[in-house]
Amino acid sequence: MSRQRIIVPDTNWVPNLSQFPGPKYLALSRALREAIRSGELPPDSQLPTVRDLAWRLHLTPGTVARAYQLATQEGLAAATVGRGTFVAAQSPRLGPTQPLYTERVTGGATGLVDLRPPLVPEVGQAEAFRAALLEMAEATGQGWLDYTSQRGEAALRAEIVAWMGDRILGPIGPDDVALTHGGQNAISLIFDCCLRGERPVVLIEELAYPGFRYAARAARAEVVAVEIDEHGMVPAALEAACRRHGAQVLCLTTEAQNPTTGRMPVRRRQEIADIARSYDLQVLEDDCYSVAESDIPSLRALAPERVWLVGSVSKTISAALRFGYVICPSGMGEAGRLTAQYGFFALSRPVADLMLHLFRSGAAADIKSKVQAEFAARQQILLNLLGGYDLCWQPGVPFVWLRMPQGWRASTFVRMAEARGVLLRSADEYALVHARAPNAIRIAIAANLPRHDFVAAVTTLAELLARPPADLTV
Repeated sequence: MSRQRIIVPDTNWVPNLSQFPGPKYLALSRALREAIRSGELPPDSQLPTVRDLAWRLHLTPGTVARAYQLATQEGLAAATVGRGTFVAAQSPRLGPTQPLYTERVTGGATGLVDLRPPLVPEVGQAEAFRAALLEMAEATGQGWLDYTSQRGEAALRAEIVAWMGDRILGPIGPDDVALTHGGQNAISLIFDCCLRGERPVVLIEELAYPGFRYAARAARAEVVAVEIDEHGMVPAALEAACRRHGAQVLCLTTEAQNPTTGRMPVRRRQEIADIARSYDLQVLEDDCYSVAESDIPSLRALAPERVWLVGSVSKTISAALRFGYVICPSGMGEAGRLTAQYGFFALSRPVADLMLHLFRSGAAADIKSKVQAEFAARQQILLNLLGGYDLCWQPGVPFVWLRMPQGWRASTFVRMAEARGVLLRSADEYALVHARAPNAIRIAIAANLPRHDFVAAVTTLAELLARPPADLTV
């Protein structure tokens, strides 16, 4: 039998914060930790509501919410939507408590079509990889027994500079590049390089790629969400967060905001760069999702002394390669590569040689072009079928953002779509705990599916949207 929660909605727990120096939210977080460890707050008991505890302690609700969030991140508490926050354990759990990536069980006997992650189509990758691997096997000689080195990656770093040549990044060269095992590894590398102190603060967009917050938590950082609008992060909200939290790193996506698809205009980018300089923020600019062509300067071009641009080949060649890169701030390339060295020495030799062959032979550029063409064709299919609804999209971006029409809640729509065999992501998955999420969903352009399966899945969504339920689940 499962354990039943002990509901204590009117607990009289009022901690003495004077014994804990520092900011109030940290003091409350420490008091909460001590009360749970001592048994004063037993497992499965319900914590006071944010507003109730704030009133008792003469604090703002935001201060209490931040303390609860820290306890949730440590595994000491668990937030249940609609019910409150409960004590989960007497000691922090070791390691992460949530998966970043859920293995897919779609297709075959499941009958499910997964429109959660955008996946590239097969456009010749298998044959290109085979040719490269055969050539590598024939050329194998010295260097396959010793540890890989950063110096040995110089030629591959030069290829990355050429690969990014169609972007406005400011002055860059091979010495500005650090190579990583995919985009997520690049995010962790930047946090390892930039974060310092016992509890550093990372700022992210209020709706953002979940990998930012998971990597930040693994680095023992506090994550703070900053308001966004149709143009991206709101400068006034960013400045207020900097004043209040003393953050060290800002994470954002300028070209194709995930999940809303928004593109930040040049003027907004310049405002963000100016604020980052004023508060000495390091900036992580995520370019893993990007438009097919960009003719405006990246944040890296506007603030080259503090912007770390992250890219990968997962959305252009293959997610299986686990190959990514960081365009480091000017003069910080060596720091980025040393941080990589501390984590994994350098890329594995097979991956590095395979990527070098794909770039030099022209296969990488050819595959990218064909992948983008297939994404564009499927995007047009999706727009033809769902164009009558409130969609946000950009050419070249392999997902769309759908604001739910009247009569639908995102959570209900996702559940009913799954019952019809289609998996989706709601806005909730991109928001922090305690944050508000809009009534919207993200639909990925799954180019790995046969076209008729993709059309059938999107047609199913169109049929559902046209028939909202008469009674929504409470």
